[in-house]
Amino acid sequence: MVRNGTYDILMYSHDTYGLGHIRRTMAIASQLIGPEVNILILTGSPIVGRFSFPEQIDFVRIPGMIKKTNEEYLPLSIKIHPQHALSIRKSIITATARTFRPHLFIVDKEPLGLKREVLPTLHWLKRCFPEARTILGLRDIMDDAATVRQDWEDKKVYSALADLYSEIWVYGNRELYDPIVEYGIPEAVARKMIFTGYIPRKTPENDAVRRLKRDQGVANGERLVVVTTGGGGDGFAVMDTFLAMVEAAAGRLPFTSLLVTGPFMPRQERRDLAVRARRLGVRILPFVRHMEGLLAAAELVVTMGGYNTICEILTQGKPSLIIPRETPRREQLLRAQALKRQGLVDFIPWGECTPATMKEKILRILADPEPFRQAMARFPLTGLDVMRQRLALFRA
Repeated sequence: MVRNGTYDILMYSHDTYGLGHIRRTMAIASQLIGPEVNILILTGSPIVGRFSFPEQIDFVRIPGMIKKTNEEYLPLSIKIHPQHALSIRKSIITATARTFRPHLFIVDKEPLGLKREVLPTLHWLKRCFPEARTILGLRDIMDDAATVRQDWEDKKVYSALADLYSEIWVYGNRELYDPIVEYGIPEAVARKMIFTGYIPRKTPENDAVRRLKRDQGVANGERLVVVTTGGGGDGFAVMDTFLAMVEAAAGRLPFTSLLVTGPFMPRQERRDLAVRARRLGVRILPFVRHMEGLLAAAELVVTMGGYNTICEILTQGKPSLIIPRETPRREQLLRAQALKRQGLVDFIPWGECTPATMKEKILRILADPEPFRQAMARFPLTGLDVMRQRLALFRA
């Protein structure tokens, strides 16, 4: 179905915490564009403007919200009542959809949107523009089964999945984690679910990787360990433990370190880490636009294991040590456990992560990385291929 020579896709990314949602949305958008495809992204990300957008992709910035708890959200910048900010967001989302009239509407992660803000648009599309397809895109793991089931029951998500979505794309492998079983998905909804597989990311050219290592002061033959905690809002503990490990080693570690704090780490925490890092000769950056290049340059990656970082690690085939957070959601822990069972990563439970255990794990992986590389080489990353196939079917 093509109207006026173009196929128009609207994507919603609520973006209340970290970088994960907008990075996943942009990775998908960059692969779905084509000569006759326009994509418009609705996002609350405060740093969306730092990314470069290909032609035929643009964004509409809705007021940012910051998550305080799983249920409490506050305006990120403007000093107004949270309900007023949510009303503005809802109005912009609805007006954009009615004006853009998308052939395809892809909602990231939140079936109803933040505080149900996408529901009016979903109802309008069903009532007034029924030829449009509506897609819910879910990361592989949302949270532990009991929490998701209770949340979806309370919010009547199961009925929305049945009535308001054409398909549900799960960006993961059913063999690793099966949300149909874990979340008690009704059979009628399960028939709509497409398991795309993990979403691969760009693989930089070797020359670009060599230039990046040179620019970051990594000499030929040096092994680079990259530490990244995504947006960084809750990443201080991992960075603090890593630097404590470097301090205790007193210069006797057989690798060079580079830390990326993320743009959402609180300013004072970032300053504290920067002071210590400079004293130790450790390179530290607040934000990297093209993280895939940095990960490609690494021998090993230390991370909390958010969905997008895992996709980048698997794409680059990089051995990694995961320190998954366990609150307010257990999603990272469940993913780390599932990936470790497949021999793809190693991890340390949050409460057991000390400088000594981190050092022992890092040195063990660096001494024998080949099993991880072989496991990743066998692991299929089919996410974009499956989504392109679905899009071709829709447009036929």
